[in-house]
Amino acid sequence: MKRIGIIVKPESPDAQALLKELVPWLQARGKEPMLDPPTAALAGETASYQKKDLATLADMLVVLGGDGTMLAAARLVEGRPIPILGVNAGGLGFLTAVTREAACTALERVFSKSFSEEERLMLRVRVMRRGEEVIAAAALNDAVVSKGALSHMVQLEISINGQFVTRLRGDGLIVSTPTGSTAYSMAAGGPILNPSVHALILTPICPHTLTNRPIVIPQDVLLEVVLVSKDQGAAATFDGQVGIALQPGDTVEIRASNNKTRLIRFPDRSYYDMLSNKLKWGES
Repeated sequence: MKRIGIIVKPESPDAQALLKELVPWLQARGKEPMLDPPTAALAGETASYQKKDLATLADMLVVLGGDGTMLAAARLVEGRPIPILGVNAGGLGFLTAVTREAACTALERVFSKSFSEEERLMLRVRVMRRGEEVIAAAALNDAVVSKGALSHMVQLEISINGQFVTRLRGDGLIVSTPTGSTAYSMAAGGPILNPSVHALILTPICPHTLTNRPIVIPQDVLLEVVLVSKDQGAAATFDGQVGIALQPGDTVEIRASNNKTRLIRFPDRSYYDMLSNKLKWGES
């Protein structure tokens, strides 16, 4: 791996400090750090690439930040099998593989090919309005259809492969991948799925009818969510970072993407080790 794209959480002092250490460290080992203009400015370097170039030219991505930065990186390289190494310089860091202190050691292991790649399911989402596509997007964690800040409950009609499932009244619906099962869906009462499980999670947000419970469905389906209520504040959001205001009658189509996010992992730390550590399981 020669070209190393670097993406940074700009407001993180830890990420900025690590960036300044990492650039000369990589250069001393014959690697080419690829920095877009904002990242280069943080490092005191001259930028020679735009962010979109990282998706097409880099051999791997190093992400310095938290889960939000990782989600943005995953969407950036969607469609290209480029491995991503996450270095936690944010909050919980469910998606990051190593701590800030272990970043250089982890990169040495990557360069010596002592690592594995873990494929993560992504979503492809599009919003249809009167038969026309108004937005299409990818998501690694989830797609959410929810009410506006000042609106009442939304009414959503949910179908799977054209078959009616339910009409949901509540604050909204989270459609989550196994990766996203430890994010918003978990906070709303959804189950945790191992990333190797080929499934999606439908988690209602504050449903008016308590019999509307989270459900796990196969990944190879077409899920359609129609905004039935005449709600002017409802929205569809993707990974909590991209979104669009919805109009009554809009249909949000969600399916598993053909593309996968490839996360760099090391054999000495399992998924269950991560869960136990992040969720403080077993602590009194």
